[in-house]
Amino acid sequence: MATIDLTHTLSRITSPTARDGTDRAPWHGPLLVNSALMAALVVVSMVGMVVDDRLLLGESVWLKPAKFGLAFALYGLTLAWILRLPHRGRRATWWLGTVFAITGVADVGFIAVQAARGTFSHFNDSTDPVNEIGQQVFASGVPGLFVANLVLAVIISWQKLADRPTRIALQAGLWLAVTGMALGYLMGFTGPQLVRKADGTVVGLMAGHTVRPGDTARDAAAGMPITHWSTIGGDLRIPHFVGLHGIQVLLLLAVALVALAPRYRWLRTETTRAALLVVAVLGYFGLLTLVAWQALRGQALTSPDLATAGAAAALVLFVAGGVTAVYLRAREFSPEPAR
Repeated sequence: MATIDLTHTLSRITSPTARDGTDRAPWHGPLLVNSALMAALVVVSMVGMVVDDRLLLGESVWLKPAKFGLAFALYGLTLAWILRLPHRGRRATWWLGTVFAITGVADVGFIAVQAARGTFSHFNDSTDPVNEIGQQVFASGVPGLFVANLVLAVIISWQKLADRPTRIALQAGLWLAVTGMALGYLMGFTGPQLVRKADGTVVGLMAGHTVRPGDTARDAAAGMPITHWSTIGGDLRIPHFVGLHGIQVLLLLAVALVALAPRYRWLRTETTRAALLVVAVLGYFGLLTLVAWQALRGQALTSPDLATAGAAAALVLFVAGGVTAVYLRAREFSPEPAR
């Protein structure tokens, strides 16, 4: 009878030695420190949103540090978990994780400093010394994050760190993150704009997040609550966000399939769960492509045109068809027991 076969992967997380006798790596200290600092920043930022009424682009000056802190805390923990799995090249991956942790703290730290100053961190072309130093931090830190993640993805992609469904999720997730980071560079080509700091002073930005040709105040226009994603033009933060957090979505799906397997017989084989993860990965890359295409055409997420709606419908049908095909095949090879 088919059984749930993720036990050896789970044992790598819960015990010092995997069942196959391979020692797991210790928790990655710098990444854990990174996540702890980011979590602390989230708490500080939440307090700031309550006691500090200053606004940037209609939102609390502390909302951006809170969002970045939460994102980096989650991603840092995810990387620390991945690097704990037994794999080759541990020394190289440890240093890459350390580069990611250090540059992440530097970059998000500057975002917090600028928030406290009531001004912008990204694309700010002000000539005051703090901003100029911070822009140099970004100029070196952001490529450091990208390259570290890229090389990690290359190293991890060729290794069997876990069972097939989990391996598919984490390897595809790393490449989704690389893609999301790369798409973030497109923001630098959206053109200059003028915005106001928290004290009302006009400041120039070398670029922005919104694709709306000819609009010199596009990021200051209407945006969605919390995310502040534009409702009048394309917003490149959307594919950036979708790509970066794909790894958490896919890993949670892998865990959910294991949790559902005792209840649904057709999910009990690793082959079936791996096939579902492949469908999910293809669907998620399709979603990332769709939102990037929409943003680059200057179209708001909330106002899809017929082409975008048609592409979204086709993507939904593809995923539904893939899941149905996997289900029918699984039922064919694991019939219900005779009563």
